[in-house]
Amino acid sequence: MTVTAQQPSTPPRFTGDAAPYGGGDPYADYRTADFAFTHDHPDLADRRLGAGVIAANDEFFAERENLLLPHRAEFEPGRFGHKGKIMDGWETCRRRGTSAEDPWPAADDHDWALIRLGTPGVIRGIVVDTAHFRGNYPQAVSVEATSVPGNPAPEDLLGDDVKWTTLVPITPVGGHAANGFLVSAPQRFTHLRLNQHPDGGVARLRVHGEIVPDPEWLATLGTFDVAALENGGRAEDSSDRFYSPAANTVRPGRSQRMDDGWETRRRRDRGHDWITYRLTEQALVRAVEIDTAYLKGNSAGWASVSVRDGESGEWTEILPRTRLQPDTNHRFPLPAPAVGTHARVDIHPDGGISRLRLFGSLTEAGASRLAARYRELDG
Repeated sequence: MTVTAQQPSTPPRFTGDAAPYGGGDPYADYRTADFAFTHDHPDLADRRLGAGVIAANDEFFAERENLLLPHRAEFEPGRFGHKGKIMDGWETCRRRGTSAEDPWPAADDHDWALIRLGTPGVIRGIVVDTAHFRGNYPQAVSVEATSVPGNPAPEDLLGDDVKWTTLVPITPVGGHAANGFLVSAPQRFTHLRLNQHPDGGVARLRVHGEIVPDPEWLATLGTFDVAALENGGRAEDSSDRFYSPAANTVRPGRSQRMDDGWETRRRRDRGHDWITYRLTEQALVRAVEIDTAYLKGNSAGWASVSVRDGESGEWTEILPRTRLQPDTNHRFPLPAPAVGTHARVDIHPDGGISRLRLFGSLTEAGASRLAARYRELDG
């Protein structure tokens, strides 16, 4: 069963073939735009959050798993295999008609892939990226979403009793382009179905939105990281994003290399750098963890942490300015729990941190508001 979500005004559209690859930088003629939702919201289909492509009806030329790789698609002109050109994306075989008299695909022919979001949430924008698919991209795409609890198998999601909401109706797309779509569907989703009409290839899929954690799960955990992206926290703003984004500091796991954290440019003034965060909800923060993994000659020299309760609350310092060591995980138990909905880390004078963890639990008021929002968005 399928219903259609109302669509807001659409971003720039790219249609038609890109020119054949003529040598040099393969991204030189790549068509893209600056989609605001990619800056404002995390990618819910990020593999690092646990997302996965759990099924596809066809992946003859290129595997479905490529859709969610975190880096941009790569192109190697001379790389061919037994089935033809090896592409960094998901590519299906060419569809055919039923006879010599009717060799063309039927009007409703299409290929599909099922995606499990890394964390359920409200979707605000989708990018269907056809990078390097110049003459072999789909004529059009569509995207549907559903909310199914637990860990459903592909056959469960494909059952007739599953309600799918159309987020992107069948829409023409362009080759070698970032095709962006705004989404307005006030519901928490867990899975997507990406359709390409009638066949072809897509390099990457990005699904940006607001994470909505399960309040029952968080209550069971008791104490958890109230700033973590997977628990509904997020980096709201920062003084500097020169080398890497502040959002990296609340991603799952430890940083695996220098650019997997937050690093600022070198300051030549008497100021300092900072990040502000929105927590899962109002929480009692009991411990702070600041990790500088892989930041060795460029880690922050000192750091302090503050919290505030509400949008207009006053900042209260919970960790005074403290010396940090390079490539080290620092842990600070607090003498008393601190109540807050937002947090701020200040580093002095510049440099970077890889992760910030704020361990605590939701207050009664915070848990109540989160539960109400969950019920409202759970469709």
